[in-house]
Amino acid sequence: MITIAGAGLAGLASAYELLMRGADVTLYDLGHAPGSNSVARFAGGMLAPWCERESAEEQVITLGAQALDWWDQITPVTRRGTLVVAPTRDRAELTRFSRRTNKYRQVAQADIAELEPELGDRFSQGLFFEREGHLDPRQALADLTGKVQTLGGTIHFGTPAPAQVDLDCTGSAAPLPGLRPVRGEMAILDCPEVAISRTIRLLHPRMPLYLVPRGNGIYMIGGTMIESSSTRAPSVRSLSEMLSAAFTIHPGFAEASVIETGAGLRPAFADNLPRVTHQNGTTYLNGLYRHGFLLAPAMAQQVADHFLSETSHEDHRERTIA
Repeated sequence: MITIAGAGLAGLASAYELLMRGADVTLYDLGHAPGSNSVARFAGGMLAPWCERESAEEQVITLGAQALDWWDQITPVTRRGTLVVAPTRDRAELTRFSRRTNKYRQVAQADIAELEPELGDRFSQGLFFEREGHLDPRQALADLTGKVQTLGGTIHFGTPAPAQVDLDCTGSAAPLPGLRPVRGEMAILDCPEVAISRTIRLLHPRMPLYLVPRGNGIYMIGGTMIESSSTRAPSVRSLSEMLSAAFTIHPGFAEASVIETGAGLRPAFADNLPRVTHQNGTTYLNGLYRHGFLLAPAMAQQVADHFLSETSHEDHRERTIA
């Protein structure tokens, strides 16, 4: 039996990988419903390793390259790529972004109009990362919970973990040296008047922002990275910048309804890369930072490799889901 503290993104992904290899797994989570206590519920859900290379290490691409196929077995993944644009005044940001990334093609106004007809008259240049995608974080957490339970995993919601567990996936609450919280803020908008089908990244010198469609006229916008441990609601400044970015992408967002705002503390190490560590008899998976859905599959596989050696694999039949 492998016990896990935390049934958020890291804990559920690890449980799934362990269960698929035949282990018995029990999770404990303070939340009372799937994902209710997870910072991942505030994520964008972007599976965009090549875009992330702009500000992240090469390892993010290496670890994240398999994420789309992994998640495709669990929850709906929209594979329509990422469109990166910038207002004319910030065109230098587009050039800088292109120099730090790859796996894209440059697009002109006519190409943008073909990809996203409602943006054809808004931007004259852009970068299209056609191999990327996105998912709905809350749906993904619920679907991953269902897969874990279908495979025989036990999840105790609303229950503190025992003092000693095999795997700690409690994020910012974990007692790890060098772990810091990075605050991320978001807003969810209801705007059926605007039809956008893929993730849009809007470049700005101070704070690049992204808009992710959730379907049925619902959009999530976010992008803030604030070194803070505050759990307050998003500030007026942050909301103003996010809503201004949405308006810059399309003026129709001026009529949008703000149906939710939120902020979460994302755990990060100094290099902003996740790691599997061991301390006082407990293994920790932590530091997913802003790359949670992108890097969780690879890190969960590392966890499973740690707990289930090749010799123990011989004693377990790999599980599949009907």
